[in-house]
Amino acid sequence: MDFEKELEIIRENTVDIISEEELLQKLKEAHSQKRELRVKYGADPSAPDIHLGHTVPLQKLRQLQELGHKVIFLIGDFTACIGDPSGVSKTRPPLTKEDVLKNAATYERQIFKILDKKKTELVLNSKWCEGMRLSDVVKLASHYTVARMLERDDFSMRFNKKEPISIHEFLYPLIQGYDSVILKADIEVGGTDQRFNFLLARELQRDFGQDPEVVILLPILEGTDGKQKMSKSLGNYIGIDETPLEIYGKLMSIPDKILHRYYNLLLGIPCPENSSPHEAKKRLAKEITSIYYGEEAGRKSEEEFHKIFVRKELPDKIPEVAIEKKEIWLVELLVEAKLASSRREARRLIVQGGVKLDNKVCTDPEAEIELRGGMILKVGKRRFAKIKLGGNNG
Repeated sequence: MDFEKELEIIRENTVDIISEEELLQKLKEAHSQKRELRVKYGADPSAPDIHLGHTVPLQKLRQLQELGHKVIFLIGDFTACIGDPSGVSKTRPPLTKEDVLKNAATYERQIFKILDKKKTELVLNSKWCEGMRLSDVVKLASHYTVARMLERDDFSMRFNKKEPISIHEFLYPLIQGYDSVILKADIEVGGTDQRFNFLLARELQRDFGQDPEVVILLPILEGTDGKQKMSKSLGNYIGIDETPLEIYGKLMSIPDKILHRYYNLLLGIPCPENSSPHEAKKRLAKEITSIYYGEEAGRKSEEEFHKIFVRKELPDKIPEVAIEKKEIWLVELLVEAKLASSRREARRLIVQGGVKLDNKVCTDPEAEIELRGGMILKVGKRRFAKIKLGGNNG
């Protein structure tokens, strides 16, 4: 393929490439040396779900694979235990090693819904980070100054507001940059919120005698609120591992003003101009659901959505949950029915009025419920469970 044409393809849907001249040179050198470029993408497994916001860089990675290059998918199991403050105004709490590894396992399963497994190398940065001695860390820290660190927007903002910044937070971008040194990355792909970290990685690579990686910055997808970036912690995300109906329904709920962004970034096509927002959302929801679950699932989700929200009927299939107790705390019921991931989340859903039992809204998180077989528990607009008592009767 012509190098300029390849550059044009890579340029699609990017915010910035640092720099195009370097990328073109790397493409030419890789061709002459008959080697593939090493494309790094780092993900901290801070939550178990990969959401549609992650799929923007994942699609770019797949595009680079189709152009003949190799993706190094770095799971930051070590850095997730530090906590990256990028894009937030306060420290993101670090996770336990157990939580990180559990989340990492779900990433390994989900990413291959998009990436080509044969052209992907999965690595954990604990492989080299956990073996570093204190002297290694001090030496790494000597490559950057506090003044340069404070140029990063979130650090600068917190410093000016006299909000605390822990020393360990400065280590995060340094270790992320060191990952690029270890992996000898030719290219790194990520969102615009990672600009500072990526530029630091380029400097570290130069310090270690390597050619600096080319940085490909991509737009950040807004969440279902249409305001903040899609995030599990903000509750405005659409996980690619959620049920087809949940994906479809959430897409139908997005604000009209971000429809064009979702079409461009998730489908790579313009939003239909001659359709109403409702019809455009139906097409978007059906196509994205079909991408992750197949065309039949997309069609059925469309039918189920119409049945539940237009005709106000129950879905054709409602998962059964066996509950041993005939009397149960409402919060515990939600957790056992797998309609809430924790008691804290269950309480929040109840207080917000998002829980119904046999079509009656439940607002008391302290309520004790007397169960009958066949009761329908509903959380939110699209999640249902049918109660089966004792596991053997109902």
